[in-house]
Amino acid sequence: MSDTRHSPRRPRAVVVWTLLLTSAATFMASLDNLVVTTALPIIREDLGGDLAALEWIVNGYTLPFACLLLFASALGDRYGRRLVFASGVALFTLASAGAALAGSTDALIAARAVQGAAAAALIPLSLTLISAAVPPERRGAAFGIWGAVNGLAIAGGPLVGGTITEHLSWHWIFWLNIPIGLLVLPLVLTRLPESRGPVKRLDAAGTALASAGLFGVVLAIVRAHEHGWTATSVLAGFALGAVLLYAFVRHESRTPEPLLPLGLFRSRAFTAINITSLLMYAGMFGSIFLLTQFLQLIMGYSPMEAGVRMLPWTAMPMIVAPLAGALTDRIGGRPVVASGLLLMAIGMGWFALYADPAVSYAGMVPAFILCGIGMAMFFAPSGAMAMGAVPPGMQGIASGVNNSAREVGGALGVAVLASVFAARGGYASGQEFTDGLVPALWVAVGLLVVSAAVITWLPRRGDGRPAPASGDPTDARPADRVPA
Repeated sequence: MSDTRHSPRRPRAVVVWTLLLTSAATFMASLDNLVVTTALPIIREDLGGDLAALEWIVNGYTLPFACLLLFASALGDRYGRRLVFASGVALFTLASAGAALAGSTDALIAARAVQGAAAAALIPLSLTLISAAVPPERRGAAFGIWGAVNGLAIAGGPLVGGTITEHLSWHWIFWLNIPIGLLVLPLVLTRLPESRGPVKRLDAAGTALASAGLFGVVLAIVRAHEHGWTATSVLAGFALGAVLLYAFVRHESRTPEPLLPLGLFRSRAFTAINITSLLMYAGMFGSIFLLTQFLQLIMGYSPMEAGVRMLPWTAMPMIVAPLAGALTDRIGGRPVVASGLLLMAIGMGWFALYADPAVSYAGMVPAFILCGIGMAMFFAPSGAMAMGAVPPGMQGIASGVNNSAREVGGALGVAVLASVFAARGGYASGQEFTDGLVPALWVAVGLLVVSAAVITWLPRRGDGRPAPASGDPTDARPADRVPA
């Protein structure tokens, strides 16, 4: 199959099937990122294990997910994006069955790790499959639909996990994926068009260096909360990861067919959207991690009740993201994303000002709504902006880079905000919890404000539509000249 730059305009049915199938598959992957958070107390009662083991049920998914995104994107470019995407669906479905059948925390952690590895193929390749199938003038709206589903899955994870755990069993969190996977897999193989990137051979050395370097950095981040940021093992992880990533950059600058063409970062648009994604996910994931606990531990709601009360936040992407995606097609992504990030910052600031052990839920609803609208306004254009910032032949690896930035940002946000919380508060009383929550939320506000400032660095032209084809597929500079 030829490069997507030469792909003909797809029939409408292909566009519809692509959106349906990629959204369904990525919904599974995104949902399972946070779905276990509200089920952890029940899992501990059933399987045993200490606090560190419970944390690894979450981190066991995050680590391979973050570290294998570039590798999976490169495999898709080389061997076929539909083939690798379908393999990810099959592996994710099998791993979900393994997680549902797990009889110990070790078995559950292992199954979660396989889930994370499979998800690394689903998320980035979904974006490149959409880019290949959808006409350029409609990609903003298409990514808006994808963003709505993805945002709903991420923010709705605690609700789904809490509801299923409360009324069925934690095992059904994972059994839920099986019928979805079995339905989606044959349709992916028969309904989606195949596409490949310009890569002729896999950069094995670059893949190993990038994956190992990301593993060191992300592992250090997720261990920092447990062991402290200055612990020897944490600092060693950061140091080793940094050395390996430096070696990766050196290798990529010299190899004729790199895993990550460094010329992509000559595009201000590409650099800005990735920095923005990292900071936004840091603020969002860290805040959700603490606010779901606040609703349960301080306000006294059950897991399901807490999830229901977050609906003013979690339901917004389904309403706002498609509208924001269509708006991106008209005015470009920069003003939409910047406005969304500022709305999220205002919402987080509202939480920080209003937080109190005796707070009423009604007083939190406006903040939930602001955060939901802002999150939807980020998700809708960001995929189109990441894809439009590079030549079409490089969209696979660009998607992997963008999703790696998001995952590293999410892990960093949870670790940083949890550390701020632990330094200023704790779980001994409602007041102590609030004392830690408030400064952590202000850190999230700062991250979101900085991310909004970064996105204004994006060039006025080239903020949401695909770049024109370039004679050099590694030259990302034309993306900065795309009309907005």
